Amino acid sequence: MTRGRLRIYLGAAPGVGKTYAMLAEAHRRRARGTDVVVGYVETHDRPLTVERLAGLETLPRRTAEYRGTAFTELDTEAVIARRPRVVLVDELAHTNVPGSRHAKRWQDVEEILDAGIDVISTVNVQHLESVNDVVEQITGVPQRETVPDEVVRRADQVELVDMAPEALRRRMAHGNVYAPEKVDAALGNYFRVGNLTALRELALLWLADKVDDQLDRYRAEHEIHGTWEARERVVVALTGGPEGDTLVRRAARVADRTKGADLLAVHVLPSDGLTGTDPAHLVRQRALVENLGGTYHQVVGDDIPTALLDFARGVNATQLVLGASRRGRVAQLFSRGVGVTTTAHSGPIDVHLVTHEEVSKGRRARPSRGGLTRWRRTAGFALAAVLLPLLTFVLHHLEGEFSLPSDILLFLVVVIGVALVGGLYPALFTAVSGSLLLNYYFTPPLDRFTISEQENLLALVVYVVVAAVVSAVVDLNYRRSREAARTRTEAEVLSALAGGVLRGQSTPRDILEDLRQTFGLTAVTLLERGPEAAGALGMHSDPDRWRIVSTVGGPPCTAPKAGETEIPIDDDLVLVLRGRTLRAEDRRVLEAFAAHAAVALRQQRLAAEAEQARPLAEADRIRTALLNAVSHDLRTPLSSAKAAVDSLRSPDVTWIEEDRDELVDTAAESLARLDRLVANLLDMSRLQAGVLGVLPRLTAVEDVVPRAVSSIEHLDATGVRIRISGGLPAVSADPALLERVLANLVANAVRHNPPGEPVTVTASAHADRVELRVIDRGPGIPVSARDAVFRPFQRLGDRDNGTGIGLGLALSRGLTEAMGGTLLPEETPGGGLTMVVTLRTARSLVPGPHRGGLEECGEPGGR
Repeated sequence: MTRGRLRIYLGAAPGVGKTYAMLAEAHRRRARGTDVVVGYVETHDRPLTVERLAGLETLPRRTAEYRGTAFTELDTEAVIARRPRVVLVDELAHTNVPGSRHAKRWQDVEEILDAGIDVISTVNVQHLESVNDVVEQITGVPQRETVPDEVVRRADQVELVDMAPEALRRRMAHGNVYAPEKVDAALGNYFRVGNLTALRELALLWLADKVDDQLDRYRAEHEIHGTWEARERVVVALTGGPEGDTLVRRAARVADRTKGADLLAVHVLPSDGLTGTDPAHLVRQRALVENLGGTYHQVVGDDIPTALLDFARGVNATQLVLGASRRGRVAQLFSRGVGVTTTAHSGPIDVHLVTHEEVSKGRRARPSRGGLTRWRRTAGFALAAVLLPLLTFVLHHLEGEFSLPSDILLFLVVVIGVALVGGLYPALFTAVSGSLLLNYYFTPPLDRFTISEQENLLALVVYVVVAAVVSAVVDLNYRRSREAARTRTEAEVLSALAGGVLRGQSTPRDILEDLRQTFGLTAVTLLERGPEAAGALGMHSDPDRWRIVSTVGGPPCTAPKAGETEIPIDDDLVLVLRGRTLRAEDRRVLEAFAAHAAVALRQQRLAAEAEQARPLAEADRIRTALLNAVSHDLRTPLSSAKAAVDSLRSPDVTWIEEDRDELVDTAAESLARLDRLVANLLDMSRLQAGVLGVLPRLTAVEDVVPRAVSSIEHLDATGVRIRISGGLPAVSADPALLERVLANLVANAVRHNPPGEPVTVTASAHADRVELRVIDRGPGIPVSARDAVFRPFQRLGDRDNGTGIGLGLALSRGLTEAMGGTLLPEETPGGGLTMVVTLRTARSLVPGPHRGGLEECGEPGGR
């Protein structure tokens, strides 16, 4: 069955028009005769979206109950049973109600795609896993619902729905995104111009990377090896020498001249080892590249210019930075060097040769690589063909000057020289040829291939044996050196690979990209066996039996047999390589890459599962704390009230008026305490569910503060000092909620204040804000614990339940933020704690009729 195609509309923020664009596309396809249905679309009661939804077939949603509340979700089974050509599924990152078939909506979409149905969906950039933490730093709002980047990257088409921040804010001000009572708080919090600009840039950059992947795939499919200057990419070549720091900084300056240019550093590892390099230099230079915002890469290749250019063309680089040659002038006469050779073959890639301090110092002598290549064997035979006749000619004209043993020693020197250059076989050829020349020209009788004396025969035999042994020893030494150097190269590659995985900095895609670049492959794909493929015949060639977990490079391999090399990882995972057939000795490194890719995949999935379990764990923690706290705090006032009422109703006791009044007061006080407790619990639950009703209006703080203080029971009038000057601007707040916030803060301050010390409440105006400060002289709160005291059911110092269940500060912050303000703790000069409530004034509101505020948006526009 052919897998369906996925199209995603990507937006920088809620309200840019993703759902509207998706519905418009559905109408276009429907007009062309395509069978299109709506699986799940969230209109958020926006009139234009509701109007656009009309006329499309909508499948019924699945109803699920959770904690006594009914929720509607996408009915995946109904979609597959209906089998339309195209289905619309809104909000790809949505988390399903616990107990659903899948934990995430994108998993429902994967199942629909596997059924051969095309899907059109939407997602905001803040829900992409890779930028989730960046969005929280920008907006200060954590995004709990995420979707793996790989899911969106695998989409057949990703279309950006873009809108300027100013235009989006105008759309919100006109009431086209949120209800009027929510507009002001949204504009003042999540939807500030700076936030929207940063989110827009994130969306553009992420989509640019997606386009780069598509471009690389297109170039690989069409075998385009030239450079397309669609985007500036600067590659700097590192040799492992001390000049690398200069080259990296020079390349970074070149990249900085173009906005959005990429910086990539590459080091070429010879297949026979890291000869001539200092690992400490490479480690320092890699850290420097990453600090400058670039990436570090390693590739394997014997021909350095070719390896550099292959890498540069593979990443579609436009500029290549090289260091000037450190070789001496004499060496440059025999070889043009890496810089000159690379420049000659660079084509459209600009090459920068950068001078550095190491140029004048010359190049350090490198130990021999020890690789017996075909060229070296050919050179050995050529050297033998030159030296043997030359030595024979010289010794023949010096006849009588040297004895036969001396001649044999000179021929043995030639054999050793040829062995050093060409290895065993050229040396054996030289030894045998030399013995024949010695026999013919220098062993009596001369000019014949006969030997008259046994001593001379023995000398020639010993010469051949010694020459063969020396040649074998030299060749063995070469081979051992080559194996050791190759092992050193493998260790360097594996060390870099393992370091990234252990630090948690490598995703499966990163590891596959490193593997592709290291061995110069066109495509690397990690495949996972489908559950229905267990024990199936012919599954290695059937793409329907396998699912692509991650892929880089050109067209992905859809089955293990689709590539040149396959590396089984376990029963369900296999790594498939395409581009060239690798050597058998590369298998060990390939298996290490495959194992690390599997580890990174498991880490990624465990992190996703942990993220899904985190809300459940938090809910369970709060529920446990609630039960532990409420078990006492509810029972105490209930017991007191019940005892007082039972005493009053007792027919066996005749109460005097004074005792009766005391019992009634006890019952009333206990029931009032119970009422406050239940009200706090209900308000906290409404805050966490996002359904607390907030009715902000212009409020005078000098009127609210006295009412808040007087509402606190059993408070000595001298225990609170109010210092509020006249003429303060009105603030945007719900008076009832603000009164509760201040009452909670003052009561908390009085509880911790030393006896005889009054709590001070002040108010002051700052630009478009008013700050209310509740100041005490108590023990204060350590900086490390200031966030913890705002958590529900948290009491500083683990006090007993008789002091309350720890909802006061949590509820106060929640109510303040619901009114568009902030609540932050500060240290009181001289000791103590100051709670600062900051509220917006009328001057900070959007011009026009006041529309009130809304709760701080975790996912603006979400359900």
